[in-house]
Amino acid sequence: MTVKIPIHIRRAAEEGPVVFVTAALHGDEINGTGAIRELIQDANLHLLRGSVIFVPVLNLLAFDRHSRYLPDRRDLNRSFPGSSSGSLASRMARIIFDEIVSRCDYGIDLHTASVRRTNYPNVRGDMTNPEVRRLAQAFGSEIIMNGKGPQGAFRREACASGCPTIIMEGGEVWKVEPGIVESAARGVRNVLRDLQMLDGKAESPDYQVVVDKSTWVRAERGGFLKFHVKPGDIIEKDQPLATNTTLLGRERSMLYSPFDAVVIGMTTLPAISPGEPICNLGMLPEGTKPSQIRRYRREEDGLEGQVVEELSTNLIVVEPTEESSLHHHKHNVDSYSELGETTSAE
Repeated sequence: MTVKIPIHIRRAAEEGPVVFVTAALHGDEINGTGAIRELIQDANLHLLRGSVIFVPVLNLLAFDRHSRYLPDRRDLNRSFPGSSSGSLASRMARIIFDEIVSRCDYGIDLHTASVRRTNYPNVRGDMTNPEVRRLAQAFGSEIIMNGKGPQGAFRREACASGCPTIIMEGGEVWKVEPGIVESAARGVRNVLRDLQMLDGKAESPDYQVVVDKSTWVRAERGGFLKFHVKPGDIIEKDQPLATNTTLLGRERSMLYSPFDAVVIGMTTLPAISPGEPICNLGMLPEGTKPSQIRRYRREEDGLEGQVVEELSTNLIVVEPTEESSLHHHKHNVDSYSELGETTSAE
């Protein structure tokens, strides 16, 4: 099988770092594709030194099928570093590793949430690795999720091979969302500026939050949800997240936040079954007050607030009634999954 993966290489006259920027490792996650296309077409992107390898669609076989997975139903992002004699996914992973990762000093991989979910833009990386931490902070996202990533994941294995790599998660599958594209393109430019490969001043919020633990709040009962929060919201412990109702609107139970958190991701499908994930909450570091972050965001009035409002258009968000909130807080039996290392559909 011959698979031609389109790439664009931008080189400067002066030697310097080589950075890869990839998207659509999962073939249906194309917000990153939109961001890379914007960067490729930017006439003002003049490198001072080094090279950038842009790959708008890494998993072309899955992209052509509008699917997360390869035709053999394997997840390419669980197949690295791959093998030249293994499965289709393993062979593709090996070629990608040999032809791209092995030539690079740093990497940025762009993702979205999985099907029927949306993510507020966040960067993920192993913050115990000094070079990864440098990239993650330079990218300029408001939220950084600390973790190595799943076994066989692209960024985990790239880091293990000596190529510090971060990923950005943002938005939904099958979409090119303006705010997410702007966040991703801005972040790539920021990293290139930090590596002294690009001129100009970094554009990012004056604050960053590093999240070490996250959890999915899950439904105990099936029903139809009324959402009370949106992706990117900064919330407090015991704040209502969603009310579970019958199809005729009778309230059955309410879900609450188990701690001060940022809403990293959410389901976009209000019809749910028992055990289905509703909200992915990132625990705020000790000493970080939700009101303080909300104030910073209001004062900056920048891209972060814009993205929160854009993502909220995918959901109907309503205020909980005081009466129902008090009633369910007293009788609520819905439970929460245990805290652990950052979880994702990466």
